Amino acid sequence: MATASGKEARKFVASYRIEDGGGFRLKDFDPGDTNGLTSKKDARKTLREGIVLLSKMQEKLFAQGRRGVLLIFQAMDAAGKDGAIKHVMSGVNPQGCQVYSFKSPSAEELNHDFLWRSSQRLPERGRIGIFNRSYYEEVLAVRVHAQLLERQNLPTELVTKSIWKERFEDINAFERYATRNGITILKFFLHLSRKEQKKRFLQRLDTPAKNWKYSMADATERGFWDDYMIAYEEMIRATATKRAPWYVAPADNKWFTQLVVAAAIHDALDEMKLEFPRVDGEKRKELAAARAALQGEKET
Repeated sequence: MATASGKEARKFVASYRIEDGGGFRLKDFDPGDTNGLTSKKDARKTLREGIVLLSKMQEKLFAQGRRGVLLIFQAMDAAGKDGAIKHVMSGVNPQGCQVYSFKSPSAEELNHDFLWRSSQRLPERGRIGIFNRSYYEEVLAVRVHAQLLERQNLPTELVTKSIWKERFEDINAFERYATRNGITILKFFLHLSRKEQKKRFLQRLDTPAKNWKYSMADATERGFWDDYMIAYEEMIRATATKRAPWYVAPADNKWFTQLVVAAAIHDALDEMKLEFPRVDGEKRKELAAARAALQGEKET
């Protein structure tokens, strides 16, 4: 499955991968889907094996230094973004991974275009960049809460009914630019049901060690659930492309969410056909000279 080969990984995530959002409807995707898997134990074993493979592939990505990977995670609160990042990327060398969690924009960030802070955080070649929330908040939270758009101090004549369509166009252009510069983009929407979110919120309230995770803002945002679902559906419909696909990962079962994420990353890295850089004749001479020097050293 997710660990056997890139071909099998692609087959496993095919039903969750959206490359053309034209006919996309969120109601066609079940947050509780597990693709027929019933054993959490087997799934976790598969994930562990997948993490080992991802580690090896990431090492080649870093050594090659020609491509970068950007993973974008978007979801409602309690969908498991942090857990997915933590578990799936647990075997990756920290030197080859960059994680950014985008919070409410600062005054400086509000004085720039909406893609400014994200463009500065694109991963370097050889590295995997992770956006925990991203510029997509500009067509999600900012769309749902009109006051957030007002804070951006845009010229009045630019704030029209077409602004979301225009932002979709800008995002697509930005992602096209990034991919043309060697950045592979994978976007994950962790699709959580409203019922499961309620269950997880109650667990946070009932478990002292999890109290810190809950805030009244969570309850406030839950009140806009329907508005967010409309915004998510339109976002995916407008920005799912072959070069930067969306993965609608069922999120009611965290173990399955993590399996989908791992398989999607495995598939993308496998498509790159990564190899360690080959050493040319001149370099081999240098290595031979270095070996001779080391072997010729006198022991002290």
